[in-house]
Amino acid sequence: MHLAILMTNTDESAFAQAHPKDGEKFAGLIHAVRPEWSCDVFAVKDGIFPDSIRSFDGVMITGSPASVHDDEPWIPRLLEMIREIVAAGVPLFGACFGHQAIAMALGGKVETNPGGWVFGLTRADVIDPTPWMTPLGRELAQYGAHIEQVTEPPADARILIGSAACPVGGFAIGSRVYTTQNHPEMSPDFASALIEEYAAKLPENVVTQARASLSATADYEAFAETIARFFEQATASPAA
Repeated sequence: MHLAILMTNTDESAFAQAHPKDGEKFAGLIHAVRPEWSCDVFAVKDGIFPDSIRSFDGVMITGSPASVHDDEPWIPRLLEMIREIVAAGVPLFGACFGHQAIAMALGGKVETNPGGWVFGLTRADVIDPTPWMTPLGRELAQYGAHIEQVTEPPADARILIGSAACPVGGFAIGSRVYTTQNHPEMSPDFASALIEEYAAKLPENVVTQARASLSATADYEAFAETIARFFEQATASPAA
C-alpha cells in the first residue's frame, strides 16, 4: 500500500522543531500496524501538492493549528483536491484539521466549539461503527487539541464517533472516506509536551483538566488498525 500524507501543520516554532513533524507521526501511526506500507509526505501548507492523486492507494490529511477558515491560498486548493480525491474514489482519511477540511469541502459546516477548547485525552462513544472499526470497543480514547469542530457533517455522511461535547467526532462517507476530530498520531509524551507548550495560552481550567486526563492513554494501536483496515477494504472493492 502506497499512501500520500498531506501535511497541513503550520507550526514552525522552536517547539515544533524539537519534535517529529506530522508527516513522520502519521507514517509512524500506519507503520505501527502495517510496517511494510510506504508513505510520501507533501507539505501542502507550503503549497506542495501531489502531481497526481491517482498515483496513490490512499490519502491521509493531518491536523493543524490553522483554521479551515483562514485566508491562505493553500486551503482552497486543498479543499478542491479533497473533492477531486472523493470524485476519483481514492480512499481518504482525515484527522482534526483534515476531518474539518473534508467536511467543509463536501458541504458540511465547521464552527467554534460551543464548549470552548478541547485539550488532552478525550473520550467519545463509538456510536455507529463500520466493519473496519472492529478493533475498537464502544468507547474511544484519543488526544484532542481543538477550538473548532464540525457542526454539520456532509449530507451523505454517517456519524461514527461522538460525545456530548463533540457530536460529530468522526464520520464516514461510503467506504472511501473516514475521519476523526482528534489526533490518533499523538504519543503520550508529545501530548504532555503540547499541553505544557499551550498552558500559558489556555484557560486555567482547560489546562488543569488536560493534565489530569493524562493518567490514561489513547487507543493508539487499535485506532491505527482501523485506519489500515479502512484502506484495505476500500482498495479491495470497486468504488461505491
